Amino acid sequence: MARQTASGGKSHKSSSPADFFDRVQLLTERYLTYRRRKIRIRKEKQKKKNVILDWVEAFLWAAGVVLLINQYLLQAYQIPSGSMIDTLLIGDRIFVNKVIYGPEVLPGVGKLPSPVQPARNEIIIFKNPAYISRGPVFDVAQRIIYMLTLSMVDIDRDEYGEPRPQFLIKRAVGVGGDRFVSSRGNLRIRPAGEDRWFDESEFNTLRGTSHNIVRLWSDQDYTSLETAGRTAAFTQLMTPARAVRLDYADDPFRRGRLEVFRGAHPHDRHYSALSARSRQGWYVPEDRIFALGDNRDNSLDGRRFGSVTRSSVLGRALIVYWPGDFSSRRFAAFERFGAIR
Repeated sequence: MARQTASGGKSHKSSSPADFFDRVQLLTERYLTYRRRKIRIRKEKQKKKNVILDWVEAFLWAAGVVLLINQYLLQAYQIPSGSMIDTLLIGDRIFVNKVIYGPEVLPGVGKLPSPVQPARNEIIIFKNPAYISRGPVFDVAQRIIYMLTLSMVDIDRDEYGEPRPQFLIKRAVGVGGDRFVSSRGNLRIRPAGEDRWFDESEFNTLRGTSHNIVRLWSDQDYTSLETAGRTAAFTQLMTPARAVRLDYADDPFRRGRLEVFRGAHPHDRHYSALSARSRQGWYVPEDRIFALGDNRDNSLDGRRFGSVTRSSVLGRALIVYWPGDFSSRRFAAFERFGAIR
C-alpha cells in the first residue's frame, strides 16, 4: 500500500498498529531470552564454584557492607569504664551516629564536611588526646576488626591485656568562649558573654536541660583525701628520690600533695603552673569542646587533658542496643534499651 506525498511525490509504506505490536513482541522475546541465558550461565558458574570460595565471597561482601555502615553511618561501641554512670554503664553496647558531624574519609584519615557541629550537653565520642598510636597500619587494622565484630574484638591492648582507650565518650559540657573552675568536684561555669559565674546545676536549669551527675565523694571525703595527699607528700620529701606526677589538680589526693610540694619548692615552675590551673580553671578556645564524664569523681576527662578540637569528635551517642547489665539484671535492664540523653 502506497501513497503520494505532497512534497515530492515519493511514496513510503505506512505503519499499522499490528506492525507496532509485532516489534514490541519481538523486543520482549529477545530481552526475556537474554535474561534467561544470563540466569542459566550464572547458575552453571555457581555449580562449578568451590563451596568454600562461595562462603568467602559472601563473607567479604557482608564485611564490606558492615564497614561502610560503620565508617559512614552508624558504628557500634562498647562502654569500657564507669565514667558516664548512670547515663551509660560498663559493658553497654551503643550505636554512634557517625554521619552527623561528618564521618572520616578512611579510619583515622581526614573528615568529610558537615553543617552540624557538636553542641553543649550532647554525648560525644572523640579521639583520646593521650592515646599513643602504634602506627597507621595497626590503627587501620584495629579499627576494621573492631567494626567488623561490632565492638566484640579489640586487638589494641596494653601489657595487662586491657583495651587501650583510643576513643573516649563524654558529655560536651563547654563550648568555645566558656570558662570553668572546679572545687572539690563542684563545677562552676562562666559562659561566653556572661559577667558572672553559675553553678552547673543552676546553669542547666536556666537552659532547660538536665542530666544526672553522679558524685562518689562527699565534702568530708575530700578533706580526708587531701589530708592523705599531704601526708604522702611529706613522706616523699624525706626520701632521696622524688618521682612526682601531679597532672590532675582537681583530684583531692593530688591537690593535697601539690600544696606540700609547692610550699617546699616555691622555685619550681611545674608546681606553680599546676597550682594556677587548680585556682583559675579552664578556658575553652573557639572551635573546641570541653568534655566531662557524668560520674565526676571517677572520670578521665577535660579536667585532665583540657578541651578537644571539634575535628577530633567522631560522632554522637545515639542508642543503647544492648545494656551491659542485661544478663545479670534481665528485667531491670529492659528500660535501658533506647535513646541516649
